[in-house]
Amino acid sequence: MTEVGIRSPRPGSQAKLCFYYGPMNSGKSTLAIQTMYNFSCSERKGMLFSRFDRSGSGFATSRIGLRTSATDFEGLDFRQLVADREELDHLVIDEAQFLDEEQVEQLADVVDHNSVDVFAFGLASDFRSLLFSGSKRLLELADYSCAVQLRTLCWCGDIGLLSGRISGGRLLIDGPTVLVDTIEEAGGYQVLCRRHYRSGKGRPPHSPSGP
Repeated sequence: MTEVGIRSPRPGSQAKLCFYYGPMNSGKSTLAIQTMYNFSCSERKGMLFSRFDRSGSGFATSRIGLRTSATDFEGLDFRQLVADREELDHLVIDEAQFLDEEQVEQLADVVDHNSVDVFAFGLASDFRSLLFSGSKRLLELADYSCAVQLRTLCWCGDIGLLSGRISGGRLLIDGPTVLVDTIEEAGGYQVLCRRHYRSGKGRPPHSPSGP
């Protein structure tokens, strides 16, 4: 991962708020699950959260087949959660773009006042190429904001930067912000380079990937 905008550690505090972001298929959910596994091996106490996972509420899954249980963070008060569970060392948030701004403030508080590490993983921007409100606030408050390093490709073979919502091979520019996707369905998502995102061109039907 490439670290962007690293801030100096706060005096007297070692806990951190970290945000790892990238487009579809960049391995964010895989990293969230791996983070939980790594810390559990060190006998640290933590919880994994997600929302709008493709497997439904109560799970975090990755496109490469990893799947584990997770707590749905819809409407959750993280300050109260940590106050009720004093044994917690860390929180891992998958699909962090769906946090609301108040929840991001709560996560900053549990880092600053409870010394609980927070690791958030999510998309930066939505299908309109606009920042999700949760991601925007994370970028503003995080100690570390890191672009996931795994290379993702547009159908043309160029680097994929943006998640486009596609129907009939064309890019959609309006509709609900949240759509749990499969790429084969009308209204599904594709990773696109900036050129093809801005030109509104998804993968042509039955075309192979490549320049």
